[in-house]
Amino acid sequence: MRIGIDLGGTKTEIIVLDADGSARLRRREPTPSNDYGAIIDLVARLVRDAELATNIAPGSAQVGIGTPGSLSRATGLLRGSNSVCMNGMPVRRDLEARLGRPIAMANDANCFALSEAVDGAGRGAAVVFGVILGTGVGGGIVIHGRVLDGPNGIAGEWGHNPLPWPRDDERPGPPCFCNHAGCIETFLSGPGLLRDHLQHGGQAASTQAIVEGAMANDASCEATLARYEERLARALAHVVNIVDPDAIVLGGGLSNIERWYASVPRLWARWVFSDRVDTALVRHVHGDSSGVRGAAWLAAPTFHDL
Repeated sequence: MRIGIDLGGTKTEIIVLDADGSARLRRREPTPSNDYGAIIDLVARLVRDAELATNIAPGSAQVGIGTPGSLSRATGLLRGSNSVCMNGMPVRRDLEARLGRPIAMANDANCFALSEAVDGAGRGAAVVFGVILGTGVGGGIVIHGRVLDGPNGIAGEWGHNPLPWPRDDERPGPPCFCNHAGCIETFLSGPGLLRDHLQHGGQAASTQAIVEGAMANDASCEATLARYEERLARALAHVVNIVDPDAIVLGGGLSNIERWYASVPRLWARWVFSDRVDTALVRHVHGDSSGVRGAAWLAAPTFHDL
C-alpha cells in the first residue's frame, strides 16, 4: 500500500493505491494560503486520516509527494513553488519529521510522467517524456519505470529552454519569470497562446474561445492554433533529437486539444534528425489524477530516482 500527495498551489490531493494501482481512497482539500505551518499540518492530517480510513498501520505506508517546485541539491530547500510561502523552506525534512518516516518527493511534472509511464498512456514504453501544457510548461523523463532526476534535480525542465529554430519575428521572445526571454513556456503555455493571439489582432478572451473560434472557421483563431502547433512541433522535435523517447505524453489543459495529435507528428519530421520518427505522441490517460498517482508510484521501492 502506498500513499501519494499532490501538493498544489490551490488544492492538495491524497490517494491510497493498492499494488495493482487501484485507488482505495482519494480526497482533496484547499491548500492553506501563505501559511507554511498550516500546509505541513494539512499533509500530516491527510496521511493520518487516510491510514485510519484504509486500515493501514499508522506510520507504515510508503509516502510520495509531488510539489510544483523542486528541492535544491545545494540546500535541500524548496525552490520554484507557486505556493511562495514554501520557497526556501525544508519541506522534505519537516514532513519526514511530522510523518515519522522517509518520504519520496519530486516535482509535479515528474509525477505526471511517472504516472503515465507506469499505467497510463506510456505504459510499456521504455522511455517516456511527459509534458504539461497549462499555466506553465513542464516536462519529466521516465526510463524503464524510473524518474530521471539528474545531479542538479532539473532533468526534463523543457519549458525553460529557448524555443528552437526561432523565426525572426520570434526573437528575442517574450520575457520569462526565469529572467530570460523566448523560453518555450512563454510560447506554449496557456497565457502564451492567448498573448500570441492578441498580438496578432485576435479578439478571443480565453484559450477555450480560441479553440471554439477555430472550429467555427474563424481565420484569426485558426491562424493562432496553426502557429502554436508548429511551435509545439519544433519544441518536441528538439526533445526527440536529445532524448529519443518511445512516447511523448501530453497533459495539462492544452493537451485536450485533439488536433495536436495528428498535426504535430506530421510537422515535427522537418526538424527531427532522422529519416523517420517512430516516437508516439499520445494524450494522457489519468487526466488531473496523474500528479497524485505519480506521487504514489514514486513512493514504491522499485521507482527510485536514477
